[in-house]
Amino acid sequence: MDLDAGSLFASCMIGAVGAGLFVYGKKQQRPPQLIVGLILAVYPYFVPAVGPMVAIAVALLAALTFVVRQGIA
Repeated sequence: MDLDAGSLFASCMIGAVGAGLFVYGKKQQRPPQLIVGLILAVYPYFVPAVGPMVAIAVALLAALTFVVRQGIA
């Protein structure tokens, strides 16, 4: 695994956003935020490159925004 500064920084930032969403989802009993937060906190361990890591995070957050605005969950 290639640990350069960019992937380490992106991993920490995405993980921090995920942890924040997870805590918010748990306290407010909001399943979409809880699930997306858990995924955001865990998946950077398995994606070594910065580009795909950021793309997945953006896609997950966009999906979360869509689901919440549509009132699906």
